[in-house]
Amino acid sequence: MFEKTTWIKLPRNVLVGHDVIDDLGEAVGELYLTGRPLIVTSPTPNEIAGDRVRAQFDDPATAVVEDASFDAVEELKATAEAVDPGYLIALGGGKPIDIAKMAADHLDVGFVSVPTVASHDGIVSGRSSIPEGDTRHSVAADPPLAVVADTTLLAEAPWRLTTAGCADIISNYTAVKDWRLARRLRNVEYSEYAGALSEMTAELLVENADMIRPGLEESAWVVVKALVSSGVAMSIAGSSRPASGAEHLISHQLDRIAPGKALHGHQVGVASIMTEYLHSGENGRWAAIRDALAELDAPTTADELGIEDAELIAALTSAHEIRDRYTILQGGINEEAAVEVATATGVIDR
Repeated sequence: MFEKTTWIKLPRNVLVGHDVIDDLGEAVGELYLTGRPLIVTSPTPNEIAGDRVRAQFDDPATAVVEDASFDAVEELKATAEAVDPGYLIALGGGKPIDIAKMAADHLDVGFVSVPTVASHDGIVSGRSSIPEGDTRHSVAADPPLAVVADTTLLAEAPWRLTTAGCADIISNYTAVKDWRLARRLRNVEYSEYAGALSEMTAELLVENADMIRPGLEESAWVVVKALVSSGVAMSIAGSSRPASGAEHLISHQLDRIAPGKALHGHQVGVASIMTEYLHSGENGRWAAIRDALAELDAPTTADELGIEDAELIAALTSAHEIRDRYTILQGGINEEAAVEVATATGVIDR
């Protein structure tokens, strides 16, 4: 008897385009949400677009968060208890979106994602990435009820944040390879649909990297749609597998070994060059990944990340210890082999 079931939670509305932040009130209205909105933001996006958002709602409350942490989540929950919101609106980048996502899950209310930077696929996924000390936790939560991504604002965001978002998407290419490897060797549950969607999204950016340029709304349009697709792939899979493999484990170790030196997206981009080499050898697509990152002005070497060669090798040799997720690094890679792959791909120069 066939008894398999799945429950896929996806945003009801995704609104992307020129000045669509001014349509946020209408988009929220279509969700039939009730009660007072609590706008969760950080200082810069609050200054840039906070008033435009507040003007569309009756008696909105605002919580400005300074950093992403579990303490910040608890503080937001305490604020919410005083405000008694019907729903949350997350305005900004990774910090307010990840914090609002977790808090909304604990409060059992919905939230709407309004990204002002295209730096990661958390704008639509059911995962929150919260740092704690020298590590970072990926926590399950419900995805947003709606996403309103204004390409005008996204095009004006710092270019390095956009390139980090692009690199994060490109790293899906090797994440899916790790997922398929885990299916073959450990019988891990695999979704053909989620895997294909994630891989197609990465391929889109690899093939069109030369068309993505700073300050262009057309570029912001392509990048944010790719981020949405990646987040949807994770929702379909019910896990972060479509967008997180060995390259993310390496990045998590870099967060411990060399904290604050590079953006997450840039770290996973460089790591994906090496993990693709491990998957496919000299004739694999690692050079195409590297060239696409370079075309986007994203780092392709440890030096460009601002990370010492020794720090990168230490992260590469210990990444398998991070979590029980089968990847190409299963069982670990010794220092000699790590130096060889990093050198062969040009990530370090020796």
